[in-house]
Amino acid sequence: MRFILPVGLIATTLAIVPVRFDREKVLRVKPQDENQANIIKDLAKTNQLDFWYPDATHHISANMTIDFRVSEKESQSIQSALDQNKMHYEILIHDLQEEIEKQFDVKEDIPGRHSYAKYNNWDKIVAWTEKMVHKHPEMVSRIKIGTTVEDNPLYVLKIGKRDEGRKAIFMDCGIHAREWISPAFCQWFVYQAAKTYGKNKIMTKLLDRMNFYVLPVFNIDGYIWSWTRNRMWRKNRSKNQNSKCIGTDLNRNFNASWNSFLNTKNPCADIYRGPEPESEKETKAVTDFIRSHLKSIKAYITFHSYSQMLLFPYGYTSKLPPNHKDLAKVAKIGTDVLATRYETRYIYGPIASTIYPTSGSSLDWAYNLGIKHTFAFELRDKGKFGFLLPESLIKPTCKETLLAVKFIAKYILKHTS
Repeated sequence: MRFILPVGLIATTLAIVPVRFDREKVLRVKPQDENQANIIKDLAKTNQLDFWYPDATHHISANMTIDFRVSEKESQSIQSALDQNKMHYEILIHDLQEEIEKQFDVKEDIPGRHSYAKYNNWDKIVAWTEKMVHKHPEMVSRIKIGTTVEDNPLYVLKIGKRDEGRKAIFMDCGIHAREWISPAFCQWFVYQAAKTYGKNKIMTKLLDRMNFYVLPVFNIDGYIWSWTRNRMWRKNRSKNQNSKCIGTDLNRNFNASWNSFLNTKNPCADIYRGPEPESEKETKAVTDFIRSHLKSIKAYITFHSYSQMLLFPYGYTSKLPPNHKDLAKVAKIGTDVLATRYETRYIYGPIASTIYPTSGSSLDWAYNLGIKHTFAFELRDKGKFGFLLPESLIKPTCKETLLAVKFIAKYILKHTS
């Protein structure tokens, strides 16, 4: 007897199967010259390569370390092509699906309690925002600044005393969906700020004199998608006109030299900039909020992964910003302070020359708006795990990063008017 499933049911059944990455590899190549760099660009035209670092082929140049993901089906031919051209490569990850599963290497402490040593999905993070307000009503408040394409609420947690007039720092995490260590840090920061107020001298001084606005997850729809459907998802989940491809890279959607790079025009690309600046609901909510608090916001800090860098403007030009020396000084001391905990080494510098040129980034936009201290952290690691940093490394990453953020905040308190 044959059972015929209703078409709708078949569609939904098909739709909910998460993407698997069995035997997919992540390769690292360092082209020795332009010729070798071009070979990788050519391979990318004929194969489905997911670039982890840099995030697109047009950045590839000689002597640059390049990490990319390749399917099981294509990995043989890619490796053969590299061998034929005498290009040295290493396999960072042999089986991506295995690494995805190995990420969750920390046991639940107490069921029902929010864990800062584990990656938390969006439902847990929403519940946590409520809990923080409930637990620390005098210190933490929750502001809904807008909604996403899929109607999820964008919440900013304000930490500090009620006074609106004080200096403030805006921080966001999770603008790229697959960079899970980033939202983990925002949760850690809020927790530590509330918990150590009155106990830790520096944190107490900071919160007595300034406010922090923290957006724990910027790209909520993409983050949910990375949990439920595709761990490697980067963009948001908005539909694109005249294209079957979904999503805009929110960190190319800001009005900062938005139109300057041609290769961000393709809706199917991971770095698609959107149809116009601030076209995305998430970007618009954040820019509106920052503009309306511009008098008090003295610094903007955004958290990404991976590669262990502390970046400042600009991304879209190699020209240095007017206060370049000041930014470099803060970044140098910030990375030194970060290293005091576990000797984790970060490099620092302007986006364009330190990581790669970008247009439409939140960092450059905030700087051009008049916030003269803007920084982006590229958190751990340097590629061994890439976007799949195991949970056992969440706490060390958060602890060292917190030292740097506290230093930056102290500097802002003292040196900005």
